[in-house]
Amino acid sequence: MLLSLGLIGLMAGVIYIFIPHDDSAPPLKRVDYRVELLTARRAASYPVAAPVGLPTAWKATSVRYDGTEFDAWHLGFHDPDGQYVAVEQSTQPAAVFIDSASQGARETKATQRIGDATWQRYEGDKYDALVLKAKGTTTVVTGTASFGQLTKMAEALKTS
Repeated sequence: MLLSLGLIGLMAGVIYIFIPHDDSAPPLKRVDYRVELLTARRAASYPVAAPVGLPTAWKATSVRYDGTEFDAWHLGFHDPDGQYVAVEQSTQPAAVFIDSASQGARETKATQRIGDATWQRYEGDKYDALVLKAKGTTTVVTGTASFGQLTKMAEALKTS
Protein backbone atom coordinates (compact mmCIF):
# COMPACT_ATOMS: atom_id res chain seq x y z
CA MET A 1 0.00 0.00 0.00
CA LEU A 2 2.81 2.44 0.83
CA LEU A 3 4.56 1.46 -2.38
CA SER A 4 1.42 2.22 -4.41
CA LEU A 5 0.97 5.57 -2.66
CA GLY A 6 4.62 6.46 -3.37
CA LEU A 7 4.25 5.49 -7.02
CA ILE A 8 1.13 7.64 -7.38
CA GLY A 9 2.92 10.58 -5.76
CA LEU A 10 5.91 10.14 -8.09
CA MET A 11 3.66 10.05 -11.16
CA ALA A 12 1.77 13.16 -10.00
CA GLY A 13 5.10 14.98 -9.61
CA VAL A 14 6.27 13.93 -13.08
CA ILE A 15 2.98 15.07 -14.62
CA TYR A 16 3.16 18.41 -12.81
CA ILE A 17 6.74 19.06 -13.94
CA PHE A 18 6.47 17.96 -17.57
CA ILE A 19 2.96 19.09 -18.57
CA PRO A 20 2.95 22.82 -19.28
CA HIS A 21 0.61 24.99 -17.27
CA ASP A 22 0.07 28.72 -17.51
CA ASP A 23 -1.32 30.64 -14.57
CA SER A 24 -1.40 34.01 -16.37
CA ALA A 25 -4.69 35.61 -17.32
CA PRO A 26 -5.90 34.89 -20.82
CA PRO A 27 -5.39 37.73 -23.30
CA LEU A 28 -8.27 40.16 -23.57
CA LYS A 29 -10.37 39.83 -26.68
CA ARG A 30 -10.72 42.85 -28.98
CA VAL A 31 -14.36 43.86 -29.56
CA ASP A 32 -15.82 45.56 -32.60
CA TYR A 33 -17.97 48.42 -31.37
CA ARG A 34 -19.17 49.87 -34.69
CA VAL A 35 -22.71 48.48 -34.55
CA GLU A 36 -23.27 49.56 -30.94
CA LEU A 37 -21.86 53.00 -31.76
CA LEU A 38 -24.26 53.47 -34.67
CA THR A 39 -27.16 52.31 -32.49
CA ALA A 40 -26.20 54.65 -29.67
CA ARG A 41 -25.77 57.61 -32.03
CA ARG A 42 -29.28 57.07 -33.40
CA ALA A 43 -30.90 56.55 -30.00
CA ALA A 44 -29.09 58.90 -27.61
CA SER A 45 -30.29 62.42 -26.89
CA TYR A 46 -26.71 63.75 -27.11
CA PRO A 47 -23.78 63.41 -29.54
CA VAL A 48 -22.17 60.06 -28.66
CA ALA A 49 -18.35 60.18 -28.62
CA ALA A 50 -15.95 57.49 -29.81
CA PRO A 51 -12.25 57.65 -30.70
CA VAL A 52 -11.09 58.12 -34.26
CA GLY A 53 -7.52 57.48 -35.40
CA LEU A 54 -6.12 55.70 -32.35
CA PRO A 55 -3.24 53.32 -33.15
CA THR A 56 -4.15 49.61 -33.27
CA ALA A 57 -2.20 49.11 -30.04
CA TRP A 58 -5.29 50.53 -28.30
CA LYS A 59 -7.58 47.52 -27.89
CA ALA A 60 -11.34 47.99 -27.47
CA THR A 61 -12.43 45.44 -24.87
CA SER A 62 -15.98 46.39 -23.84
CA VAL A 63 -18.93 48.32 -25.21
CA ARG A 64 -22.52 48.94 -24.15
CA TYR A 65 -25.32 51.41 -24.58
CA ASP A 66 -28.29 51.52 -22.23
CA GLY A 67 -31.05 53.81 -23.41
CA THR A 68 -33.50 52.78 -20.70
CA GLU A 69 -32.01 55.07 -18.08
CA PHE A 70 -29.90 58.17 -18.69
CA ASP A 71 -28.76 57.18 -22.21
CA ALA A 72 -25.58 55.61 -20.81
CA TRP A 73 -22.71 54.96 -23.27
CA HIS A 74 -19.60 52.96 -22.27
CA LEU A 75 -16.56 52.10 -24.37
CA GLY A 76 -13.61 50.40 -22.64
CA PHE A 77 -10.04 50.06 -23.94
CA HIS A 78 -6.66 48.75 -22.94
CA ASP A 79 -3.96 51.22 -23.91
CA PRO A 80 -0.55 50.20 -25.33
CA ASP A 81 0.83 49.93 -21.76
CA GLY A 82 -1.94 47.50 -20.73
CA GLN A 83 -3.79 50.07 -18.63
CA TYR A 84 -7.55 50.54 -18.69
CA VAL A 85 -9.18 53.59 -20.31
CA ALA A 86 -12.95 54.08 -20.61
CA VAL A 87 -15.16 56.60 -22.32
CA GLU A 88 -18.38 57.10 -20.35
CA GLN A 89 -21.26 59.38 -21.31
CA SER A 90 -24.66 59.87 -19.73
CA THR A 91 -27.55 62.25 -19.12
CA GLN A 92 -27.54 61.24 -15.45
CA PRO A 93 -26.97 64.16 -13.05
CA ALA A 94 -23.27 65.04 -13.33
CA ALA A 95 -22.18 64.59 -9.69
CA VAL A 96 -23.67 61.09 -9.41
CA PHE A 97 -22.46 60.00 -12.84
CA ILE A 98 -18.89 61.28 -12.37
CA ASP A 99 -18.60 59.57 -8.99
CA SER A 100 -19.77 56.27 -10.44
CA ALA A 101 -17.78 56.43 -13.70
CA SER A 102 -14.54 57.49 -12.01
CA GLN A 103 -14.81 55.06 -9.10
CA GLY A 104 -14.98 57.90 -6.56
CA ALA A 105 -12.26 60.19 -7.95
CA ARG A 106 -12.25 63.73 -6.55
CA GLU A 107 -12.27 66.97 -8.51
CA THR A 108 -8.98 68.87 -8.56
CA LYS A 109 -8.32 72.51 -9.38
CA ALA A 110 -6.50 71.50 -12.56
CA THR A 111 -8.16 71.86 -15.93
CA GLN A 112 -6.93 70.84 -19.33
CA ARG A 113 -7.64 72.31 -22.74
CA ILE A 114 -8.34 69.58 -25.31
CA GLY A 115 -9.51 70.83 -28.69
CA ASP A 116 -12.12 73.52 -28.16
CA ALA A 117 -13.15 72.29 -24.72
CA THR A 118 -11.86 72.63 -21.17
CA TRP A 119 -11.82 69.34 -19.28
CA GLN A 120 -11.70 69.08 -15.48
CA ARG A 121 -9.19 66.71 -13.89
CA TYR A 122 -10.25 64.25 -11.21
CA GLU A 123 -7.87 62.11 -9.15
CA GLY A 124 -8.72 58.95 -7.27
CA ASP A 125 -7.29 55.95 -5.50
CA LYS A 126 -8.41 53.57 -8.25
CA TYR A 127 -9.07 55.72 -11.35
CA ASP A 128 -8.16 59.19 -12.55
CA ALA A 129 -10.46 61.03 -14.93
CA LEU A 130 -10.95 63.88 -17.35
CA VAL A 131 -14.49 65.27 -17.24
CA LEU A 132 -16.35 67.41 -19.74
CA LYS A 133 -19.74 68.77 -18.71
CA ALA A 134 -21.96 69.91 -21.57
CA LYS A 135 -25.59 70.89 -21.79
CA GLY A 136 -27.59 67.77 -20.97
CA THR A 137 -24.68 65.31 -20.89
CA THR A 138 -21.43 64.52 -19.14
CA THR A 139 -18.43 62.83 -20.75
CA VAL A 140 -15.86 61.08 -18.55
CA VAL A 141 -12.58 59.63 -19.82
CA THR A 142 -11.37 57.53 -16.93
CA GLY A 143 -9.24 54.55 -15.95
CA THR A 144 -5.99 53.31 -14.50
CA ALA A 145 -3.92 54.89 -17.28
CA SER A 146 -1.85 58.04 -16.86
CA PHE A 147 -3.28 61.48 -17.56
CA GLY A 148 -1.17 61.44 -20.72
CA GLN A 149 -3.03 58.38 -22.02
CA LEU A 150 -6.40 59.72 -20.85
CA THR A 151 -5.60 62.90 -22.79
CA LYS A 152 -4.77 60.90 -25.93
CA MET A 153 -8.17 59.24 -25.71
CA ALA A 154 -9.97 62.54 -25.11
CA GLU A 155 -8.14 64.10 -28.08
CA ALA A 156 -9.27 61.22 -30.32
CA LEU A 157 -12.97 61.52 -29.41
CA LYS A 158 -15.31 62.51 -32.21
CA THR A 159 -19.10 62.70 -32.18
CA SER A 160 -19.75 61.97 -35.85
